[in-house]
Amino acid sequence: MLDFSRQFAPLRGEILAAIARVCDSQHFILGPQVAFFEAATATACAVRFAIGCASGTDALWLALAAAGIGDSSAGTRSDNQTDAVVTTPFSFFATASSILRAGARPLFADIDPRTFNLSPEPVAEILDDPAGKNVKAILPVHLYGQCADWDGFVELQRDHPGLLLIEDAAQAFGATWTSSSQTSSNQPARPAGSLGDAAAFSFYPTKNLAAMGDAGLVTTSSAEIDRRARSLRAHGMTRRYFHDEVGWNSRLDELQAAVLNVKLRHVAEWNQQRRDRAARYNQLFREANLAVEWPAAIETTPACNAVSTQDGIVLPYTDPRATPVFHQYVIRAPRRNDLRDHLTAQQIGSEIYYPVPIHLQAALRELGHKPGDFPHAERAAAEVLALPLYPELRDDEQQTVVAAIRAFYA
Repeated sequence: MLDFSRQFAPLRGEILAAIARVCDSQHFILGPQVAFFEAATATACAVRFAIGCASGTDALWLALAAAGIGDSSAGTRSDNQTDAVVTTPFSFFATASSILRAGARPLFADIDPRTFNLSPEPVAEILDDPAGKNVKAILPVHLYGQCADWDGFVELQRDHPGLLLIEDAAQAFGATWTSSSQTSSNQPARPAGSLGDAAAFSFYPTKNLAAMGDAGLVTTSSAEIDRRARSLRAHGMTRRYFHDEVGWNSRLDELQAAVLNVKLRHVAEWNQQRRDRAARYNQLFREANLAVEWPAAIETTPACNAVSTQDGIVLPYTDPRATPVFHQYVIRAPRRNDLRDHLTAQQIGSEIYYPVPIHLQAALRELGHKPGDFPHAERAAAEVLALPLYPELRDDEQQTVVAAIRAFYA
């Protein structure tokens, strides 16, 4: 699925020199490398503030807690007084567990089957229902590196004053969204991380901007969220050994910041190479007569799931308002599990993101969900398959992947 050595080899000298500078400085916690990275990412994400932290999961919790969502004493309580956050059931588990960690209650809404992202329409139904009276925020995920339908969520925020929008942008550093109003006024696209009231990024080694270990980031243009996030990541301290609230230890490591500062200079180029690799896959699948296209009619009926994998492989759909970074290249595939076994036998990597929707995870059984509650998410879990994609992937390797898939269906 990935070959880290191909990215590391040309940057080896720069990265080792950056690490050596940290070692020579003997400044390992919240030093100049973290400060530089925070300033650079704030600029890249077009926000006022960026707060480095220990992981993408911590970034989600910090964004929620710093925005005043939840109650740390609530635990997994599900009573009607607990703050609620609406999110997707089709994501990595941390999306939901971070809501619980913040002392809030996750409410799930189904996905758009084209993009796999949280759909605004079922979210609106929750907000208009009495059961949604305690909803304090919506937490869409920019899954696989494509921004969720932000126009739809902004409209919901406009209709529900006080509602917060928090981005789970863990997979989407460098992705952008162009709203309808921006298009009409010729305004530039807005980066992921600047769309909501706050956002969370992950720099886990598999991400498109990757540390050499765990690392995360919160972005916001709110001075209050910035202040609280910085306090919460350091045990609730604003002054050394004076604790204003109960926080946590979630500081971005100076060594990881040094690595990220080197890689940050290259991420725009890498993201374009990912888009090029994705376009190449699309071309190869079409030439092999394996691809099924989303029909034009689906443009006006986003809840429709008219395309079936029985007809062939469904290629990734790109919303025309979005510029994705293709953190993953994910197809829908007939007989997905058998296909994956076939690829494994050919020594071709693949992965299922994600085989069990969050609402059906054993750890969350107390929320009371059952199969059939979110059919689009459940169908996606049964059909999706991520294929190898990274900037250094070669044309001949992509041809090998497509040839193996063609042989399987033949």
